Amino acid sequence: MSLVRLRMDLAYDGGGFHGWARQPGLRTVQGCIEHALSLITGVHRSKDGIAHRRVVWEPRLVVAGRTDTGVHASHQVAHLDIPEAVLEACRGHMGVDGVLALERRLRHLLPADIVLLGLSMAPTGFDARFSALERTYLYRVSQGGQPGDPRMRGYVLDLEGSLDLQAMNEAVAVCIGLHDFGSFARPNPGGTTIRKVLAAHWDLVPNVNLFETAPGQSAVGYLPTFMESGLTVFRIVADAFAHNMVRSLVAACIQVGQGRRSVQWFADKVAHPLREGSTGPIDARGLTLEHVAYPPDDQLAERAQAIRARRTL
Repeated sequence: MSLVRLRMDLAYDGGGFHGWARQPGLRTVQGCIEHALSLITGVHRSKDGIAHRRVVWEPRLVVAGRTDTGVHASHQVAHLDIPEAVLEACRGHMGVDGVLALERRLRHLLPADIVLLGLSMAPTGFDARFSALERTYLYRVSQGGQPGDPRMRGYVLDLEGSLDLQAMNEAVAVCIGLHDFGSFARPNPGGTTIRKVLAAHWDLVPNVNLFETAPGQSAVGYLPTFMESGLTVFRIVADAFAHNMVRSLVAACIQVGQGRRSVQWFADKVAHPLREGSTGPIDARGLTLEHVAYPPDDQLAERAQAIRARRTL
């Protein structure tokens, strides 16, 4: 079979999924999408009512970063290798090309908590996982015991006490650069917990109006604020992340911010990568994969080849 590679851009509410990766008997993001693809491309019924399989092919997605149970994504990227004949058959009676036809059919079948942002032909050398330059995650916290917005309850961690953001930022500054994050990640047999963190910072979101008043014009009526106004948000950017790494870093930072641990304790955990009970992952609900960045098209294959190499310090 002649295969073509498609790029799939997605968003999903992770609250109803047991993570990204397909698991027997469990509802996962990958499982739902691949099931929808199977319905679209795998079986059709002839006029005699008998089911026939078009091509012996099982859809398998490769994702930029596997998210854990309960973790959300506002922009996830995956790729799919599909036979040209199967893609062409998706057109049916539509007067569009196979990619657009598949996109329309897939949007119709996906559950409401998965949104297909786009489907396109992948450029040569593209690999959703290995070609990625960096991933950006945000973790949202409501601190100080203030009543949270119930509309955000599935995406924000509520904390009773206040946090020392200065101490937390002193701690995460140690993470910048290439480090072994073995203290903050589940061990990966045959792999490594060495990652390069490009940015990591805690910030308090200001109260900003949703609508701006034109210069010289007085405000009329109530101006609502953004739903994230007043939240405390952790932003971290890295070339890749180990399993549970972000949530474990957040849990450790919050211990520092609450005064239960010192900045030096955090620095020692980075310097001496040893997994133990004090650096376990925090609640998944506050975590969202926000963005995956890729190099220019002519550098995709080179990036994929380089990142496959086992890293060392």
